[in-house]
Amino acid sequence: MTESGTDTGNNELAPIPRSLEKWLDQFAHYQVGERALSAHTVQNYQRQLQHMARYFVSLGITSWQQIEPNHVRLLATQSKRHGLKPASIRTQLSALRSFLDYLIRQNQLSANPAKGVSAPKADKPLPKNLDVDEVNQLLNVTDDEPLSIRDRAMMELMYGAGLRLSELTGLDLKSVSFHAGEVRVLGKGSKQRLCPISGEAVIWLKNWLKIRGQFAAADESALFVSSRGQRISQRNVQKRMAEWGQKQSLHSHINPHKLRHSYATHMLESSGDLRAVQELLGHANLSTTQIYTHLDFDHLAKVYDQAHPRARKRGARESESSSKKER
Repeated sequence: MTESGTDTGNNELAPIPRSLEKWLDQFAHYQVGERALSAHTVQNYQRQLQHMARYFVSLGITSWQQIEPNHVRLLATQSKRHGLKPASIRTQLSALRSFLDYLIRQNQLSANPAKGVSAPKADKPLPKNLDVDEVNQLLNVTDDEPLSIRDRAMMELMYGAGLRLSELTGLDLKSVSFHAGEVRVLGKGSKQRLCPISGEAVIWLKNWLKIRGQFAAADESALFVSSRGQRISQRNVQKRMAEWGQKQSLHSHINPHKLRHSYATHMLESSGDLRAVQELLGHANLSTTQIYTHLDFDHLAKVYDQAHPRARKRGARESESSSKKER
């Protein structure tokens, strides 16, 4: 296979043989007639399918029956190499799967070679965290309105324990142990973990519990309730936090995940203990924590060099050895 044969950037002028094109035309009629798709949608499908057909022709393919999963993987790889974004490649492969499924219904194929071929994963944008001063500015809620006290307690707990939004709203009264200084959380996958709490989080939880009875019925188990006395909803928490961000004159939009991310970042910057932060956040995999806290490799290497007894630079060990001999 020549380089030009795999270059999707040079396929626009490659002619599509009638053996391939006639099925593209029939698929277009099917989309208009039976699926009642708009002309714009059908044109998008056709444009993508024609581009892919030209690429397959460059591989020596002259009938749809010749396509194998490896050809589809090559298509995805070349698309990425030529700058197509993962989301666009997913759209491309989705169009191809739909077309090949149609050929199966027309008894032209026995299996769909595009099934199981996935597009490259898109890089997840990292959430922005607040710096310590911004967190202090947000949490400096000074009025004594009952709902303000509740909101500060929620925000102090989210930042103090690094809770997910669902974990916060799922807390019951029995979840908190002031004596042990911990809160029992039900995380993802129904996994329980204990999160230590202290300082401001404890102070404002106690402040909230003093007035909680003004809203909650005696048989309500939820730790945080709305003004109607029922367990507070996730949407309500998001709305209140966004409002507090504006009231406290913060320039960035405030949401629950931003507090959790700030907690993780500040804990990691202070301790350098990635494994401990993983446990505190309730992450199943260490790699998730590393991405979540945008920890760079240089920092990891520095921690490794300082912690591992055989990881220090040879010169440093020789220097230390010479120093011991001198002593």
